[in-house]
Amino acid sequence: MGLLEPHGRGRRAFWRDALSEHSQPAIVVHSLTHAVAALQAATAADRDIVLLSAPGAGIFAGAGWFAALIDAVRSAVPTAKFTAILDCGDDAGAAQAALRAGVEAAIFTGRADVAERLTAIAQQARVSLLTTRPQPLLDLGELFFASSDTLRERCADALASV
Repeated sequence: MGLLEPHGRGRRAFWRDALSEHSQPAIVVHSLTHAVAALQAATAADRDIVLLSAPGAGIFAGAGWFAALIDAVRSAVPTAKFTAILDCGDDAGAAQAALRAGVEAAIFTGRADVAERLTAIAQQARVSLLTTRPQPLLDLGELFFASSDTLRERCADALASV
């Protein structure tokens, strides 16, 4: 069982030390089109990946948007194996909203004492809380308006490089 695999959720709230050990490449997605393209490329390559939100997306887009995006992408690419992480930056309210929305994993980079309290809440909700952001393999933000084919190709190239 890998650290970021869905069946391992809720076992360890802080992944600070283990982040460098996981082998799933992270792709930053900004839309449903991005997420679908990333998962189609990962499925074609028979790879597990991490769908990572933009930095601070929990603050400006919200946990509801991210939860809906993940539900939609699971329907669009049902055979994909992935972990979804919402970045809430240092906003405790955004992190709490992510926990309430039932996202799989959230990033909170705020004060340590607040992170400890959020960890207790996350454990009860069986949501994983990270205190550092994984280093992404690829950020699709620069290709925001690219075609699905271009996005898939870019993701496939990035996944082939690791």
